[in-house]
Amino acid sequence: MQAAEFSKWQQKTILGISLRVIAPTGQYGPTKLVNWGLNRWAFKPELGYSRRWNHWVFDGYGGAWFYTTNAADFHLPHPAPQTQEPIGSFESHLSRDFGRGTWVSLDGNFWWGGVTTVNGVRNPATRQTSSRLGATAAFRVSKHQSLKVSYSGGTYVRFGGNYQSVSLGWQYSWLGKP
Repeated sequence: MQAAEFSKWQQKTILGISLRVIAPTGQYGPTKLVNWGLNRWAFKPELGYSRRWNHWVFDGYGGAWFYTTNAADFHLPHPAPQTQEPIGSFESHLSRDFGRGTWVSLDGNFWWGGVTTVNGVRNPATRQTSSRLGATAAFRVSKHQSLKVSYSGGTYVRFGGNYQSVSLGWQYSWLGKP
């Protein structure tokens, strides 16, 4: 759709589906604890939902990561096959629009699963369960520019992800005539 048509478009309900694929690229050494590459494929099908009510928008996404076997995972004294159970995820955003290009949102996510099995031995202690909450705000500076600031922090963390993040961004749009 053209920019003029897009600016008049009114969102109601949107459903979407996606598939993310990560190939086993990069250098991988089974005798190295830290590697620059992956030695397995990863797939994430995801279903998304978005609904607008006047100035409010709700977005929700649910999906799961699926992994193939890493036949030569790091394990002492010799590399051993590793599998990982799927990791389910849910993410949502509740946004409020204040006019063209200015909005705020409350953001949250939750993920769980991922128990690993190395050399045939399942380790329930590797189960991942974590969530984060945050907020984002975007402010229109001019017809083609906006500033965005966001914050997030871990709310429930079992492995990793227990950090606070602050970001500031500048966006420029080439849509329309200058």
